[in-house]
Amino acid sequence: MTDRTRMTTNDPFCMDISRHVWETRYRADGEADVRASWRRVARAIAQAEGDDADAWAERFHALLDGFRFLPGGRILAGAGTGHRVTLFNCFVMGTIADDLEQIFEALKEGALTMQQGGGVGYDFSTLRPAGTPASTTHTIASGPVSFMRIWDAMCATLLSTGARRGAMMATLACDHPDIETFVDAKRDPAELRHFNLSVLVSDALMQAVADDADWPLRFPGLGVVRTVKARALWQRIMRAAYDTAEPGVLFVDTINRDNTLAYLETLSATNPCGEIPLPPYGACDLGSLNLTSFVEAPFSAAARLDLAALADAARVAVRFLDDVIDVSRYPLPAQAEEARRKRRVGLGITGLADALVFLGLAYDSEAARALAAQAMQTVRDAAYRASVDLAREKGAFPAFDAEPYLASGFASRLPTDIRDAIAAHGLRNSHLLAIAPAGTISLLANNCSSGIEPIFAGEAERRVLQADGHYACHRVLDAALHAWRQRGHAGVPPAFVEARALDPGAHLAMQAALQPFVDNAISKTINVAADIPFARFEDLYRRAHALGLKGCTVFRPNPVTGAILSEPAAADRVQCCGIEREAD
Repeated sequence: MTDRTRMTTNDPFCMDISRHVWETRYRADGEADVRASWRRVARAIAQAEGDDADAWAERFHALLDGFRFLPGGRILAGAGTGHRVTLFNCFVMGTIADDLEQIFEALKEGALTMQQGGGVGYDFSTLRPAGTPASTTHTIASGPVSFMRIWDAMCATLLSTGARRGAMMATLACDHPDIETFVDAKRDPAELRHFNLSVLVSDALMQAVADDADWPLRFPGLGVVRTVKARALWQRIMRAAYDTAEPGVLFVDTINRDNTLAYLETLSATNPCGEIPLPPYGACDLGSLNLTSFVEAPFSAAARLDLAALADAARVAVRFLDDVIDVSRYPLPAQAEEARRKRRVGLGITGLADALVFLGLAYDSEAARALAAQAMQTVRDAAYRASVDLAREKGAFPAFDAEPYLASGFASRLPTDIRDAIAAHGLRNSHLLAIAPAGTISLLANNCSSGIEPIFAGEAERRVLQADGHYACHRVLDAALHAWRQRGHAGVPPAFVEARALDPGAHLAMQAALQPFVDNAISKTINVAADIPFARFEDLYRRAHALGLKGCTVFRPNPVTGAILSEPAAADRVQCCGIEREAD
């Protein structure tokens, strides 16, 4: 069927790859088209509304219709199917005690969570360094990286059984004595292939790097094990990232300073893609508003983003995600308890780059950043007002405490009327906003640009994992370019720009423009050319810290992981969170 035929038959799909993604990932038995999937999901989530379920099912269906709102992939795939699966994309698992029995209990919990479809994140900083004596058995510890290999093998085993391809995140504190082993782990192309790695970088390390100071590596009960030069450690992290695309960096003090629940929890791990820093047993309840659906009169002088419609959609989406908490299964009781106590959700945006093309704004322009910030501020304010209304109707999240909550870094920046409403009525959800990669669900939505990433390419070959474990290759067209050509135009729209044509600083600037309006975090990959000078590459991370970002990932094509969206030379070069293994 041609694209024009689909348009005349009112088929929601205008690209074969989008239909393929629906059929292989999100279609339930007996569903004739994606509209049936939307109806199934809307009805399932609305069950949380009791006597009003039918009315809310209609509103949720209207929100989903036309790919206006894209719930996380686990919601699309699992809601209303009757399958024993979780609707949460990812979890951060419990603290790993430095004890062999508890380590393997944590491994079991991870296996059970991944079996039900959830990706997992862990902080391995609690495990004693290699070569030090274990406190009770007097044996010699093998260190956190050795135990990570067991998790890696567990994940590979689950994949071999046909389980959904989940992802894992491992973090390690920058002052752990095994930090150098962790940083260099992925220099071996066969090592830890089912993990993403991120270093928890503190403000103290960044200051020590600036001062060219010594940096003590320590572990509780052992004190300072040894001392290194801060700049040497930083350079080692940067060189590994330059050569292998890992580890990423999480600015852990910025994360905790901004956390609205800093009075209750300390965050030291994230979900596999980094947009949700979570406490032990915390869960990702994700959804993205597709900005391309809110642009009126695209490509014309009258083009505008309908902010009022965006705000209306955000309000309904918050209720939808809040209801997910009540209808979902949880692999572990501790995950259910954590989710219901704080009711975290992560509403974000996708399709930003395509929406900017519709509006005639170049991604790297100040006008584009201002528009993006305005859109995210609109979503923030609508989401928080909706959560206040839900608190009045259904009650605040059980862990809510108005005074310390409103004193937190993020809440202190909310508009006065929202702060006053929170003080008076409480809040249904401790966190409301996150910008996820949204790669697979954006591909489902006719290949709109993913998350806040720039358009990777107007046309590209896309490898997509099939149900039988093999890959299918599709020629894909970016959604904005497709819309332009559907209108009879040749070439590309005036504001069209591909990621490779952008200065890396444009990526940072966009992330920095949106971060003030996001209470969780932003998943963003800065794609750079293979020949970028190392000094320029390293400076991006320093600038990210100075700009107050919560994390930074810069991807440079390299021999270990290959290139984004290209066919790797071997299966073991697939990135942990590549499009075919991304946690949505």
